[in-house]
Amino acid sequence: MGPRLLVFGDSLSFHGPEGPCAADEPRLWPNVAAVALGGTADLVAGIGWNARDVWWSLTGDPRVWADLHHVDAVVLAIGSMDTLPSPLPTYLRTGLRYLRPDPVRRVVRKAYLAAQPRLAVALRGRPAVLPAKLTVQYLDTAVGALRVLRPELPIFGWLPSVHRAAAYGGVHTARPAAAAAMAAWSARAGVPLLDLEAVVGEHVLSGAGNPDGMHWGWPGHAAVGEAMSVLLAPALAPGHVG
Repeated sequence: MGPRLLVFGDSLSFHGPEGPCAADEPRLWPNVAAVALGGTADLVAGIGWNARDVWWSLTGDPRVWADLHHVDAVVLAIGSMDTLPSPLPTYLRTGLRYLRPDPVRRVVRKAYLAAQPRLAVALRGRPAVLPAKLTVQYLDTAVGALRVLRPELPIFGWLPSVHRAAAYGGVHTARPAAAAAMAAWSARAGVPLLDLEAVVGEHVLSGAGNPDGMHWGWPGHAAVGEAMSVLLAPALAPGHVG
């Protein structure tokens, strides 16, 4: 039996060219990577998840606690959503779903979604969903906790993806600083990172991915899955699994 991967991710890990898919869709990149390694993948993810959500999942989800005792590698496929423009503070933006009555919630949400791209442009992409400093802090804390639990467990991640999303006015000014901070953290922490821009940047920016300008088509998932399997393979060679 091959290696079992535990992937923490955002919607990039389960959205295809037409929208969200079930985690067992074989064309999603975690499953592409796992099959290339002769194993399987378990996905823990949510729409809009950032590094803080991964930490919350690690500390609050009993399914994750169980999985961590049995997996052969962890992939922190997170950080892209951290870099998106967030004109409203996160607690207000995510809190829109709790507005009542329902007609009020729909009107307010529609108004915000209409204003978001204009505000992203006007504010030059700031503030971001999560400052780079906090992204690194949560990743570092998560890796520290994983290494206390299982010191031998290989841990991997990636650098933020790119986008051309009209929903954010095509603005992505927070990405360069976040990518630089994550790369520096990677070197300190010894966590290998996949450079998503190098792997899937042309796919996204050429318009070949999802029409939303952010998520990937199946060729993008295939490319990321293959690249991730190459990154993981040395740590999952015979003698290192399980």
